[in-house]
Amino acid sequence: MAEELAYVLVNPYTLFKSRTGGILSRLLSRTALDLVASRVFAPSKELIDEYVSAIVTETDPQPKQVQELIRQYVLDNYAPDPRTGRRRRVMSWVFRGENAVEKVRAVVGHIRPGGPVRGVAVRDTYGDYVLGPGGEVKYFEPAVLAAPTREGVAHKLKLWARYSDKDGGIVENTIEYPPGVKPQRTLVLIKPDNFVFPSGRPGNMIDVFSSTGLYMVGMKVHRMSVAQAEEFYGPVREVLRTKLKGVAVEKALPALEQALGTRLPEGVVERLGDLIGPSFGEAQFEQIVKFMTGRAPSECDAKQKREPGTAKCIAIVYEGVDAVRKIREVLGPTDPKKAGPGTIRREFGQSIMVNAAHASDSPENAQREIGIINFGENNFKQVVQDFYGSLK
Repeated sequence: MAEELAYVLVNPYTLFKSRTGGILSRLLSRTALDLVASRVFAPSKELIDEYVSAIVTETDPQPKQVQELIRQYVLDNYAPDPRTGRRRRVMSWVFRGENAVEKVRAVVGHIRPGGPVRGVAVRDTYGDYVLGPGGEVKYFEPAVLAAPTREGVAHKLKLWARYSDKDGGIVENTIEYPPGVKPQRTLVLIKPDNFVFPSGRPGNMIDVFSSTGLYMVGMKVHRMSVAQAEEFYGPVREVLRTKLKGVAVEKALPALEQALGTRLPEGVVERLGDLIGPSFGEAQFEQIVKFMTGRAPSECDAKQKREPGTAKCIAIVYEGVDAVRKIREVLGPTDPKKAGPGTIRREFGQSIMVNAAHASDSPENAQREIGIINFGENNFKQVVQDFYGSLK
């Protein structure tokens, strides 16, 4: 069976209520599809007008009443706020794999009032469709939107991709703060060890980060190049070359003394650290880059260093008051063994390098790291265009 693309749009209310992680966890673990792209949108009126015109169709298997409900819901909740003109946040995920459309729809679930089974599909848990005694709709919240047919997916994905440069990326001015409040932005990377096989780990981690009360204003499925990793972790490089002298000596000294049949004088041991420490630190730096990209710098020529790596991560920009500190607190220290209960690294980390996630340690570093990840690089659009051949 040929591969398909399927998409999920996370509604503004779902984002506001920080339900994003739980939904992504279900989609990843239950479909076993590959998450190939993600982008946060602040949709314009033009995008929404085009989108709603494609919602009610004869080919959609959903009842016309449901299609009309969705159409009105999008007009009311996706379009810019008519009172303030402020745009709302919408997140889009693109999945790829065999039978992707049907698998995603099965996890998302149907729109129906009530129902005997609760909590099975995304909409069973996070959506509501409440009718009054006369059959009138009292409350409607579908949680997410997903096209039910391959044709619908193709048409709507191409539409969102066409607007993804203008209306997507790291979105601006979508959150209203009290007067005088200055929000920060920080970067989180959900590292490649969470994508070795399909699981709910990335979504579960997003759930923990959501406990900070911060807002996701950017999200990107990213394959870091070696050149990006070298720049990203550049500040660590010299630290490793000097900091790991003692570790290098501890590893090398017993074997060296055994081979020579003698104990080395203290001065010689110190000089040994100076000699082998930088090389050992450089080897550790190579391992970090290889872990994040799938390639070691020493294995690449200049062209290969600039190419996307083979390892995948999710990059998220969080916004809010004191964002850097709040994210670092729930992340935990570099060594998972030293991380406190309930932190990301305590729950999901394995070692100092394979420690589940990265977060910026200062506002200045956040700005630098966000720039390196380059959210302006629109791989959401590229994925859609490459799959369908064009956006028309």
